[in-house]
Amino acid sequence: MGVTRLKRKDRRNKTFSRLEVQFLKLATNLQPGSRSAQSTKDQLAKNNEVLASLSK
Repeated sequence: MGVTRLKRKDRRNKTFSRLEVQFLKLATNLQPGSRSAQSTKDQLAKNNEVLASLSK
């Protein structure tokens, strides 16, 4: 038998479920540790510092 083509709704569900799984995997392994501690030298910290000084 030939390969049946997925209907649009099922194709969409396939991609969405795959993306959701990927997102959940990324979201679960955010554990606070030495590597995830924010560096004082990174750009985000510098931006926050500038914003803090401007809002005074």
